[in-house]
Amino acid sequence: MKFSTLTLIALFACMVMSNQKMNAQTQKIGYVDTEVILKQLPEAQEADKKLKEVATKFQDTLVAMQKDLSEKLEQYKKQESMMTPDAKKKEEDMLKNIQQSMLQYQEEKFGNTGEIRKMQENFLTPIRDRILLTIKEVSKDEKFNFILDKVNPALLYADDKFDLTFKVLDKIRRNSK
Repeated sequence: MKFSTLTLIALFACMVMSNQKMNAQTQKIGYVDTEVILKQLPEAQEADKKLKEVATKFQDTLVAMQKDLSEKLEQYKKQESMMTPDAKKKEEDMLKNIQQSMLQYQEEKFGNTGEIRKMQENFLTPIRDRILLTIKEVSKDEKFNFILDKVNPALLYADDKFDLTFKVLDKIRRNSK
């Protein structure tokens, strides 16, 4: 009797372990390096080239503005001792305005919502969409359940059968009543 119970427990444990191995084997996880993909695509290289050209023009304008400000500041320092208080105030206000317009230009062109960022999004969004669509196609063809990005910690593709969103929402709603 003891022997058969022990055999039954061992047999059950083997079945559980083999079932876990089968489940682990059926889930395939892969990764891609989106940085390598972007560097290899001609349209991404072209977009990068255009962005660099525009950024260089903006940077050149910024350098010219900085040079102009420096020259005017140097001129002001030379003439400051001979100026009346009203002339000093007027000149200082002009210098502050130049500096503020320079900072505003820098923010408009290079800031988080600046022209360079917008151009980057306009250029790269269709390329990224194409990459994600291709990742989805390859994932389905090769029967991968999840695809991760090697560079950025992101999930690029997940098989819908693993989405627990609505089960979690349902449980939260049932528990809150």
